[in-house]
Amino acid sequence: MGTARRIGCPVGMNRKEVSSVSAVGVETRAHVDEPVDTETAEHRREYRTLMAKFWFAAIVSVPVLLVAYPELPWLYVPYLFGDVSEGTVRLLWALSGLVTLPVLFYSGRQFFTGAWGAFKHHMADMNTLIALGTSAAWLYSTVATLVPSIFPEGTAVPFYDVTAVVTALVVLGQAIEVRARGQTSQAIRKLIGLQAKTARVLRDGREVDVSVDEVEVDDIVVVRPGEKIPVDGVIVEGQSAVDESMITGESLPVDKAVGDEVVGATMNTTGSFKFRATKVGKDTTLAQIVKMVQDAMGTKPPIARLADVISSYFVPSVMIIALAAFAIWFTFGPSPALAYAVVVAVTVLIIACPCAVGMAVPLSMVAGVGKGAEHGILIRHGEALQTSAALTTVVLDKTGTITKGKPELTDAVPAPGFDVPTLLHLAASADRPSEHPLAQAIVSGAAAQGADPSDPSSFNAIPGHGVEAVVDGRRVLLGNRKLMGREGIDTASVDEVVQRLQGEGKTAMYAAVDGRMAGVVAVADTVKEDSVEAIQVMKEMGLEVVMLTGDNERTARAIAAQVGVDRVLAEVLPEDKAMEVHKLKAGGKKVGMVGDGINDAPALVEADVGFAIGTGTDVAIEAADVTLMSGSLKGVAYAIEISRATMRNAKQSLAGAFLYNTAGIPIAAGVLFPFFGVLLSPLLAGAAMAASSVTVVSNANRLRFFKARSFREPAPAGHLGGASA
Repeated sequence: MGTARRIGCPVGMNRKEVSSVSAVGVETRAHVDEPVDTETAEHRREYRTLMAKFWFAAIVSVPVLLVAYPELPWLYVPYLFGDVSEGTVRLLWALSGLVTLPVLFYSGRQFFTGAWGAFKHHMADMNTLIALGTSAAWLYSTVATLVPSIFPEGTAVPFYDVTAVVTALVVLGQAIEVRARGQTSQAIRKLIGLQAKTARVLRDGREVDVSVDEVEVDDIVVVRPGEKIPVDGVIVEGQSAVDESMITGESLPVDKAVGDEVVGATMNTTGSFKFRATKVGKDTTLAQIVKMVQDAMGTKPPIARLADVISSYFVPSVMIIALAAFAIWFTFGPSPALAYAVVVAVTVLIIACPCAVGMAVPLSMVAGVGKGAEHGILIRHGEALQTSAALTTVVLDKTGTITKGKPELTDAVPAPGFDVPTLLHLAASADRPSEHPLAQAIVSGAAAQGADPSDPSSFNAIPGHGVEAVVDGRRVLLGNRKLMGREGIDTASVDEVVQRLQGEGKTAMYAAVDGRMAGVVAVADTVKEDSVEAIQVMKEMGLEVVMLTGDNERTARAIAAQVGVDRVLAEVLPEDKAMEVHKLKAGGKKVGMVGDGINDAPALVEADVGFAIGTGTDVAIEAADVTLMSGSLKGVAYAIEISRATMRNAKQSLAGAFLYNTAGIPIAAGVLFPFFGVLLSPLLAGAAMAASSVTVVSNANRLRFFKARSFREPAPAGHLGGASA
């Protein structure tokens, strides 16, 4: 993705002005998803084309392999039908040459164009190596099949299987990479889809439903319970609790009253209100997040390929050695000098053909990705696996990542004269008619502790204070200090408890019965059972763990202390999360970002590797490189562990593959011939390639037995407790 695309109308213009401006080429919101759809379609077309090329090469490879090795009867299909003449064998080889020619020009066309492009820039890469090896194998095989007499005895053997198999394997790897890249535009489409489609605005004193594109700055917008807020604005009438988790990532709804700001795409929960639109189109918070995701995806640098780096030195060296060997044998070699020179040069190129080199990294990657999938870790592409191994810092979003992402009853502390069951029964009964998430957390938490809430005979919600109810004939008040002060209730007996609970990042509520203090109940977004263990494992792995949250400093510090995180970035606005990740990267750190909310999407793509909690939003999952389906932080530690193991394995395989080639090239060039009369034939060169391939496959299979420290038995979960004040 290149340049970020504009959303909505230009700054300083309203919707009416857009209609005239768009006629001369300025993009409007209606056009924003067209480039996304076009790019997605292009990725799909490219993927389908590469897969078609792969299947063609793979299908051709089967018969070519079956008739390639008459020296190995147990693999040679014609052998099953009895003895065959040399003429029949050469006819089968000729047919192999004909069917592999389209593989070169259809399935492998991009290798030759890539090699030519690299050559024009005075470079050599994997395309060069693949193009040289496959074409040299085909040309040598064709000459050996048609004119075997010009070659020394035993060297007129074709290698058409090299052409077909190498091409098929490398094209498959390209197809997998293209498919991964095509997923990125899905994240932007889902972000755009979060916005409300219509808005209810006041026009000429009447409520009118209009498209969200038609909302203008200073319009008065009406929002009812359960509706999505269409654009950003400021409340001018009414009050409610707004679920802003889609933007802020914080699970607790925020109370809103006149003068408070509301954000487009967030969800109104209980009340009705009117607000004045302040930001529309490209200026809304959601539109800015979309832009940041586009920018991050468009500027994310590609990961350097180790094989390409090595090949940039290896390929020119092989070419020079092949030419030098040809010149030496043609000048000083025995008769027929030309034939020996051709055999030696082609053998050098064949033994350097990147069959094992091309398989080394992909096989290890596939094994690593598969091992991760066994533990519910979906790694989108090899780049994420490779980069995860180099991470030095892991940034964790708080809500829904370290914590469960929803409020739960954590404490019930009775005042003198009351006990925990009575306090829970009265508090839960008073809150039972309320739809507020905190109230529902108290009701469900009390029921889980065996307190059976009853329906109050009367109920009154007091905005900004709490609730008042009559339960079992007793007047119950449940709310904040302002409610207790209004009713003249002394809170001294529990003030110290409230301060302690608030210091732990919990929302503490006073409970009073018949005019006297009954105790305190506390609600909080609780830490996941295995977060502590996962963070400890990350620290043991040498990773710096940072907690990033939009929550207040005190709550963030309290959660960090519980889970063992030393560095906390609190009160970070949604649009600033990506910037905090960028600052860490600018400090020389390799950063992994873990999140689950819409607000985390820009930070996920800004990070070197983005990890999305699978229980979070679809946008976070689409924007990330790695998805943790279980929602457990242990998956982050495991993903990094398996990445490190995979990269070690890949480097071992790559080194082994090049070692076979490097050791074989001098022999293929004929260095042993003056001393022992030994000249490596193309057949033995192919055998060396096969041996290196077996080594690579065997090494990759070792990952199947990988054991990680991050999947240990979880510590037993705690339970709700309370002590008398």
